[in-house]
Amino acid sequence: MSTNDELNTGQDAAGTGGAGDPRSAGSAGGAGGAGSATVGGSVASGSFHAPTSPYTSVPQVPAGYSFARASGSSATSSAPDPFAARPTWAAAQSGAPVGPVGPATAAGDGPQTPARRRRGPGWGGIVAVSLVSAMLACGGTVAAQHYLDGAPAPAATVSAGAQHTGGTTQPVAQTGTSPDWQSVTQAVANSVVSITVTTASGTAVGSGVVYDAAGHILTNHHVVAGASRIQATLADGRIYEAELTGSDAATDLAVIQLVNSPDNLTVARFGDSDAVATGQDVMAIGNPLGLSSTATTGIVSALNRPVVTSREENGGESEAPGGGFEPGMPSRAAASPVVTNAIQIDAAINPGNSGGPLFDASGAVIGITSSIASTGSSDSGSIGIGFAIPSNLAAKVADQLIGTGTATHAYLGLSITNGDAMTEGETYAGALVGAVEPGSPADEAGLKEGDVITAINGKATSQSVALTGFVRQYSAGDVVTLTVVRDGRTLEMTATLAERTDS
Repeated sequence: MSTNDELNTGQDAAGTGGAGDPRSAGSAGGAGGAGSATVGGSVASGSFHAPTSPYTSVPQVPAGYSFARASGSSATSSAPDPFAARPTWAAAQSGAPVGPVGPATAAGDGPQTPARRRRGPGWGGIVAVSLVSAMLACGGTVAAQHYLDGAPAPAATVSAGAQHTGGTTQPVAQTGTSPDWQSVTQAVANSVVSITVTTASGTAVGSGVVYDAAGHILTNHHVVAGASRIQATLADGRIYEAELTGSDAATDLAVIQLVNSPDNLTVARFGDSDAVATGQDVMAIGNPLGLSSTATTGIVSALNRPVVTSREENGGESEAPGGGFEPGMPSRAAASPVVTNAIQIDAAINPGNSGGPLFDASGAVIGITSSIASTGSSDSGSIGIGFAIPSNLAAKVADQLIGTGTATHAYLGLSITNGDAMTEGETYAGALVGAVEPGSPADEAGLKEGDVITAINGKATSQSVALTGFVRQYSAGDVVTLTVVRDGRTLEMTATLAERTDS
């Protein structure tokens, strides 16, 4: 099953809302082993090299696991690579929840199965590698999600300073060998908000983070998609109506703004997600299951995990990475896919955490939590594998949404699928090039059908979705170096990414 790179066909991003004053951007691999790999029906021998988490760019996901959003609909599926033309999908698989909690029911009621979401129109032709802000969801396996029922729980009491005093959160100095999470929580708790949305299906909850003093809140697209009413509750209990500033389905990011925003908001400080390292300590704060101001801690367990989520056009989204429990395969029930090379964490993430911040030990936001992996059981929760959209991507998209209401998307202009190639006696996994769009950045760079792209700017791309995820992190006009294997030789090619005119 092929995975295509987003070309200039199809609508990839949804952006609505009024413009505001833009805030300057915040600083924002399967195991390898001996064996053979099949490319286009033939088997290539030699030792098989695929990056291994947590030391390489693109870790892969074990078979038998699915990914679910920290808020979303109940269908599961593996989504197509965002590069591709939209295929016709088969029925979706069901899986475990992780996203905004909803719709609400009376106390004592059990989980409900949400109404089937209407799928959006299909894409035609090759979908160019629309690489822009990264996307969320499950990287390389089938994702499952469903709403958890139950009215939002009472707000929790936040120790130390639930009173907003204004300003931006300050760095927390660490003096011991272990993070002082109590101090971090006290410093950043007021920058986290709980979000309640009303949709045609009922009420659901999610999380968000204060992005600027003007009252802009950064969250996930799937938290607010299709909402007829949005309310945001601050850590001190104040409730505000909110309006959608802009939403980008392609990256699963959205910005809302508080109506009559107070002048004493606590603004989150964004860190550089490129500086994040595997093994470092992290803390997620959000509104899981409607339990506001909930903090969980863990470590970064892998970086650049390709996570694919399928989205439906009417606000419901089925999270699904890969396909058939194989990373990087297209979804059978996807509308258009959301691809992100995500930060993988073991901190507990549950329904309602979607859109909330992931902090480092200094209190800087390094990611926006969005999805988890699950075993596929409808009643399973966090199993210690969660995903966050890198802060650099989130901040870039947020600035665009605040400035214009929409986000721009770059593309490479080719169709790709998983493949491998042999060079110098070794076999390497990569993105196998299918069609190349005439006049596209890929065409101008000299890429040809049959080439295998094994890296972009030195970062391994052992899966086609990994390449998609990396490209999404760049902007139109950025110059990237592609490592390509052609006829047994390794080549370096330079491509200047272009902007999708239809996004």
